[in-house]
Amino acid sequence: MAQYPGSEAEQRVMPAALLAAVEAIFCACDMVEDDAHLLAASLVEADQRGIHSHGTLRVPEYVGKLTTGGVDPRGRPAVSHEAGNAIVVDGGNAMGQIGSEFAMRVAIGKAATSGVALAAVGHSNHCGAMDRWAMMALAHDMIGIAATNALPTMAPWGGVEKIVGINPLAIAFPAAEEAPVVLDVAFGATAHGKIRVYHQKGHPIPEGWAFDRDGRPTTDPEAALEGLIQPIGGHKGVGIAIVIGMLSTLLAGASYGTELGNMMEGPRPGKDGHVFIAINIASFLPVATFKARVDAISRQIQASRRREGIGRLYPPGLMEAEFERRYAVEGIPLNRETIAGILASATQLGVALPDLATPDLA
Repeated sequence: MAQYPGSEAEQRVMPAALLAAVEAIFCACDMVEDDAHLLAASLVEADQRGIHSHGTLRVPEYVGKLTTGGVDPRGRPAVSHEAGNAIVVDGGNAMGQIGSEFAMRVAIGKAATSGVALAAVGHSNHCGAMDRWAMMALAHDMIGIAATNALPTMAPWGGVEKIVGINPLAIAFPAAEEAPVVLDVAFGATAHGKIRVYHQKGHPIPEGWAFDRDGRPTTDPEAALEGLIQPIGGHKGVGIAIVIGMLSTLLAGASYGTELGNMMEGPRPGKDGHVFIAINIASFLPVATFKARVDAISRQIQASRRREGIGRLYPPGLMEAEFERRYAVEGIPLNRETIAGILASATQLGVALPDLATPDLA
């Protein structure tokens, strides 16, 4: 693992070494090897795409869920109800990644013969970055859609009670020559974890991130932690978050809003819900025609006129695709806190990690 150039706080870790380390940790949590590999891969791939909020910094949290937090490390997802291309999956109280992979595969299989399929998942847990599940459809020349609920950190527009999650949505469109167009977005102005980082450092948060407990805009991280995350786009953003949360939970009987838990006590195990949709492009028009149009949209965005000082314009997903390619060669930049969390989890479980245990962090 080499020092990350230009930063004393980050180091480069090759994806294969990171995957092996995290997989070993999850195997030590009594997961079967295939599930441990899938869970580890979901975190490493998020890091490799630059989505560090859902990457390996989650390892200690996930270890806690699997060992003492009530999540079943050997839980098995299964179809509990099926009506044509409408599928309900019982996540088996496994980590959400396990049920998400299962459900999206089922949806893709159904859509291959009949155009469109939707799988709703209940009895699940945190499932990581949503783009991974939407992007599963790309290799099958399909559009993928994935959404999930989240712990409530926002209020209805004009309210002051935490009853709405930032409830993310991901959509992936295959392309021919350009990178796939992939949007993965939550509907809050920031993540709760980012506010905690500012609080730990004693720094004010940026304007527009949060309200205090009385609904007034604040840059005080302590007031923000007691208060509310601001939605993106005002009433429109929180409205979208509400309906995405409903779509992710109601079809499978999962928990919505405060039913899921809260930021102080955490989520209730086995209460998360997700929804996955696969759309077979060939059922609507020739795949080559569709992909050529996606390429054209991507190129138009990249070639359009920029504001002064802006070096490049990115369609959704292009920046992450470039991170993924670059970090495959250069290694993934991880900060010291993330690496320390991985090493601490390994020590807790008695797992030796020679590839990550550098002298200054061991």
